[in-house]
Amino acid sequence: MPDPADGAPRRSHARSNRARILEVARRELGARPDATLDEIARAAGVVRRTVYGHFPGRAALLDALGEEASAALRDALAAADLPAASAEEAFARFLLRLWPVGDRYRMLFALARRDLGEERFAELLAPASAHCTAVLAHGQTTGAFHRHLPAPVLATALQGLTFSLLESVNLGEWQDDGTEATIATLIAAGVSPIRAAAVVHDLRAATSRPA
Repeated sequence: MPDPADGAPRRSHARSNRARILEVARRELGARPDATLDEIARAAGVVRRTVYGHFPGRAALLDALGEEASAALRDALAAADLPAASAEEAFARFLLRLWPVGDRYRMLFALARRDLGEERFAELLAPASAHCTAVLAHGQTTGAFHRHLPAPVLATALQGLTFSLLESVNLGEWQDDGTEATIATLIAAGVSPIRAAAVVHDLRAATSRPA
């Protein structure tokens, strides 16, 4: 009869293996988007059967990575959801918080869109999309952002801009810590270049000051 005491260590080992596979998969797919599960298993230092025990196929692995990225987006949103002096500041804070997540998972987002489909991709991004739309809608009522597009349509367009900028980083065409991308997105939302740069640089200065 199995010893119940063995259950906890086995579950802990399984969780550790799963976390390692996901970490290695994110790195390997970022470097080689068509990496196979066998190649990921070798890079993670586990046998093929271990990977398939957690993820029966590539889609399952990408979906798990997508869930991980979605959780990171939600954490970033929680950190960005603070009182702001203006709609521009609220939107800039949102963008600056999300850029590191997008940068970390930029290849994954491209793969998820291709391999999991638009519906699942939209589901993973739903919390960020909803927050973005709400901030833009508020800014439109105060005159901070232009109104020639409805807030949900504007949010989708700006999301496309963000992914294009991340893809430029992916291709090695550009490097950014989110500062220039945030300024560009604010300008695309209707903020003047001078105002956009001032808002972003003020936020960067505030976060760099000692507490």
